[in-house]
Amino acid sequence: MSKALRDKALRLLARREHSRAELARKLGAEADGEELRALLDRLEETGLLSDARYAEALVAARGARFGAARLRHDLRAGGVGEEIIERVLPAGDGGEIVRAREVWRRRFGTPAADRAGLARQARFLQGRGFAMDVIRKVLKELE
Repeated sequence: MSKALRDKALRLLARREHSRAELARKLGAEADGEELRALLDRLEETGLLSDARYAEALVAARGARFGAARLRHDLRAGGVGEEIIERVLPAGDGGEIVRAREVWRRRFGTPAADRAGLARQARFLQGRGFAMDVIRKVLKELE
């Protein structure tokens, strides 16, 4: 394992958490498959690389702004396994409703004046990854 590759991996990990798949993509052009696999295995063994820690950091950073569907998508895109995703995402929609209500309040603050405005608010929340039943509950509270 080359020192340059290890140093680059450590520099990337010093900035923020990375998933194994994400770090492999970033380092893939600079190493052959076996060398890269050995480096990633070593980083996991020493605790410097952890998909679970990456997932927890992503949910902590984005959880207040996005719904579970968006967080799940971002975690899958980062190469995190379903088992870890289920463990780090908040269970139930009670927290989801609170987060959706807060996102709505920061973005809009006042109820929609007409159906078009209501549809626009619903699309915004849906784009943030909130489920339609959660969006209905939040917008229904405003009526």
